[in-house]
Amino acid sequence: MSTLPNSSSPIGVFDSGVGGLPILQAIHTLLPHEHKVYLADTAYAPYGDKSAQDVQQRVLAIGQWFSAMPVKALVVACNTATVLAVEALRAHSTVPVIGVEPAIKPAALASTTGVVGVLATARTAASASVAKLVDAHGQHVHVLVQACPGLVDAIERDAPQAHIAALLHTWLQPMLAQGADHIVLGCTHYIVVRDLIQQLVGPKVTLVQPSEAVARQLMRQLAAIGQLSNHAGAGEVAFYTSAPDVRAAAGLIGRVWGAEVEVLGF
Repeated sequence: MSTLPNSSSPIGVFDSGVGGLPILQAIHTLLPHEHKVYLADTAYAPYGDKSAQDVQQRVLAIGQWFSAMPVKALVVACNTATVLAVEALRAHSTVPVIGVEPAIKPAALASTTGVVGVLATARTAASASVAKLVDAHGQHVHVLVQACPGLVDAIERDAPQAHIAALLHTWLQPMLAQGADHIVLGCTHYIVVRDLIQQLVGPKVTLVQPSEAVARQLMRQLAAIGQLSNHAGAGEVAFYTSAPDVRAAAGLIGRVWGAEVEVLGF
């Protein structure tokens, strides 16, 4: 007989690696008393290079793993997984499932130059979801959607900053040349190198990312079903990875998280 989640159950968060950690940090800041479980699905990174069917099958398998804990909510902290698989995951889930989409709407509303850039994986950039967001919120601004092949892999490999900067420079310069004053980080991995991107675009360009918005949406959904924790102390955070080398993965996760952490194999 399966155990049903309750208000003391953890929140599940996953991504194809370390990209979802900034979202986990935002959730941990907003909901410090909640227990959380994070899965870095590094063995399957990047999702943006996989077929839609492969991503859906993987996301559903991860959903089953979290359901067996059980978790009381599941955050898909990955734009590509959200685009390709969140609806299938919701159809198989009995708990709230919160996805991530590029923050094109707030960027378009805030732009004064009328030009907004979007950095995304190839799958996300070419998706119908992004096309719908551009159609819905880009009537009065020019939205430049740029696929960034290889960037997620470079971040997961912990590549030298100079290499990542060279990749970013190629994609950012055309946006800046056209006057972009807001750039949307349309992949959660890109939030990990946010400081480097800010350095490359300069202080007059605003970077837009969804971490705090996702955390607030999670809180609203848990409150709506009466599942916010009554726990008085600090919530525990457990980390898992599908990487073959768990120790190496733990080092990268700890650096991005900002503290040494214990990581278990998935």
